[in-house]
Amino acid sequence: MRKAYRMTIAGLERELPLCPIGDSLQIGAFVIFGDPELTTACAAELLRRAPEYDYLITAEAKGIPLVHEMARLAGNQKYFLARKKPKLYMTGVMEVRVRSITTEGEQKLYLDTADAELMKGKKILVVDDVVSTGESERAIEALVEQAGGIVCGRMTILAEGDAAGRDDLIYLEKLPLFDREGNPIG
Repeated sequence: MRKAYRMTIAGLERELPLCPIGDSLQIGAFVIFGDPELTTACAAELLRRAPEYDYLITAEAKGIPLVHEMARLAGNQKYFLARKKPKLYMTGVMEVRVRSITTEGEQKLYLDTADAELMKGKKILVVDDVVSTGESERAIEALVEQAGGIVCGRMTILAEGDAAGRDDLIYLEKLPLFDREGNPIG
């Protein structure tokens, strides 16, 4: 039987299954897909803490429900996605490379040049579901900066491990890392 970590997030109790990412380290798997109650609660709480911004951006795919709900709650605002692959409908693409703790190997993130045009000179709030190493977040920021946007803040539901010690990251809860037996580290 797989161990799980029970925690309260935006006032709701959830169990996060522990998943090994090496011989001696596990992470609590946090997935908001299929959980609209949690997605809405987290989006509302993040918006209460958000700095002033013009647009939101997240990386495909796990941040999509969160940023969509934040945009909906804020009055159906437009938001942007850093895609994992270029799409045929994109007018052109900008790209950056990224290594994420939850994805094997190097990835690329792409931004539609039409979206980049809208970002120029605008305050962009970077949003994700979980920040751990910050690599995905830095890649998104690089796309925003290439587009001429201004990163005005960084938000996430859970700050995992050392990310919770960052003073430039707004988050709802700290998610510890776990040893091979499932005991929280730090």
